[in-house]
Amino acid sequence: MLQKPGIMRAMKTERMLGLDFGSKTVGVAISDPFLLTAQPMETIKRERETKLRRTLARIDEIIRTEQIGRVVVGYPRHLSGEEGTRCQKAREFAERIERRTDVPVVLWDERLSTVEAEGVLKEAGIRGADMKQSVDKIAAALILQNYLDSIRNSEG
Repeated sequence: MLQKPGIMRAMKTERMLGLDFGSKTVGVAISDPFLLTAQPMETIKRERETKLRRTLARIDEIIRTEQIGRVVVGYPRHLSGEEGTRCQKAREFAERIERRTDVPVVLWDERLSTVEAEGVLKEAGIRGADMKQSVDKIAAALILQNYLDSIRNSEG
């Protein structure tokens, strides 16, 4: 079956991965192949804050199987815009992903993404344990969606 050249190029577009990095979990979201929308994917549970080996292995696996071309890691600035210790940890995490996978990693301002994710879940009537299971991957989707929207807005 023949397809128009523009469609073929769009189909070859590599997806993006969004990550909400926390001390106990990492929320994961993925873009559609056309880089229009972000969907929550999963939450990776971390055994300890100081251990990243399994987390990085899972992210590497997702990057390879889903043909990820860029990773967007939430950068948790304070509301004032100042950078704290969590920013340093997010930066180190991003550097480790980039070294391990050779995929470019972008740090993206994620102020209030978790609060926004909780609001989305509350609005949907999700509470308690169900909210805890979903909030990180929803926050990752919000981070990635904001990044995708900014790319589209800067191009248009």
